[in-house]
Amino acid sequence: MANEVGKGTVLWDLDARGVATVTLNRPKVNNAYNGDMIAGLHEAMDTLGAKPGLRVVVMRGNGRHFQAGADLEWISAVGRGSADENERASRATAEAVRRLGALPVPTVALVQGGCFGGGTGIVSVCDIVVAADNAVFAITEARWGLMAGIILPQLCQAIGVRNVRRYALTCERFGPDVALRIGFVHEVCKADELDAVGARIVDGLLMNAPGATTSTKLRTLQVAGSFIDDGLFRDLVHEHAVTRMSAEAAEGTASFLEKRPPKWYPGKA
Repeated sequence: MANEVGKGTVLWDLDARGVATVTLNRPKVNNAYNGDMIAGLHEAMDTLGAKPGLRVVVMRGNGRHFQAGADLEWISAVGRGSADENERASRATAEAVRRLGALPVPTVALVQGGCFGGGTGIVSVCDIVVAADNAVFAITEARWGLMAGIILPQLCQAIGVRNVRRYALTCERFGPDVALRIGFVHEVCKADELDAVGARIVDGLLMNAPGATTSTKLRTLQVAGSFIDDGLFRDLVHEHAVTRMSAEAAEGTASFLEKRPPKWYPGKA
């Protein structure tokens, strides 16, 4: 099947084996997500979910980087909108991650270059994650006056509360060796071997019975308490939306766009 395009920012295809590849496609801005990309992810999942014979979904990023978090120009623009607009944006973003995590087929993320903010949310809900040796990770929201609330449950499930408390509070970058040690990725390889490693893993998944694989995945999520109920989801979305409209978020995104330290940074003593 030829590539289909959702909003121009997300590409997907489905091969004869039932293997879908979903590619984030804003390489000029390091695949930073905006409203169009979120809509494209929903469209991809809607379309692929309706296809008979879907067996595996592979997540990729086009260009040098996997996914560099939110497009802060878009975040700044949404933050100046109404409370309802912010609520809708947060709900669509959170639902995209929640839906990806609950897909009834195995998901494999192949990560190269930067994987920041929302990109770590995508990685946290994929079943299998392979990182190239040039991958760099960071949970960056607090740096810009935002918060990672809508992906914190998934991050805690992926790497544990203790690691989230460090990396979501410091916003520091860490490489694939640390990501492997804390369980954020399952395997690290050379950048030019990423496709081959991904193909090997996909081939192994296809050896397994489709129905048993789906049952195993969904039951694992259930017994691990990994499903987010509607009440918690509603609270996470609301908090995420309110934070985006805050004075800190306005200053944080402005400092990024103007390439300067935020006003709350005291400098070196």
